[in-house]
Amino acid sequence: MTITSVAGLVAAVGTDLPPTSWLAIDQVRVNGFADVTDDHQWIHVDPDQAASGPFGGTIAHGFLVLSLLAPLFNEAIDPLDADSRINYGFDRVRFTSAVPVGSRIRARFHVSEILPRGPMMEVRLHVDVDIEGSERPAVVADMILLLHPAPENVEVPS
Repeated sequence: MTITSVAGLVAAVGTDLPPTSWLAIDQVRVNGFADVTDDHQWIHVDPDQAASGPFGGTIAHGFLVLSLLAPLFNEAIDPLDADSRINYGFDRVRFTSAVPVGSRIRARFHVSEILPRGPMMEVRLHVDVDIEGSERPAVVADMILLLHPAPENVEVPS
């Protein structure tokens, strides 16, 4: 279920949204992230060396997993009546478990609160990034977005 309106997002304050679908973490994705960020540490990009490392294989960069919150968020929340969405930041981020290459992740969002911020809305979400088959999440974070509702569609809550 995707929230497709600003009003739907406002109504979801205080609730847990359904988990997103699973997203595969493969070596091609990890290598591409390494190239873009110039972070080629062997634990991420060298399967042979990583096989004898602490995780028994390569793992995704923590920042790669964090960056994947963008498409996961868009799957869960896509208010079509908003003019813009801006990633504002995080109050708290913890990388609580390594994500092995070959695994899948998903996000579980909790809409914590929505605050007025000028003509925009400050949307605060708690998010856990699950690893399929693991009891411990990969990432636990408090995410902040700025949402600009289309003026003719909804008023910013006060």
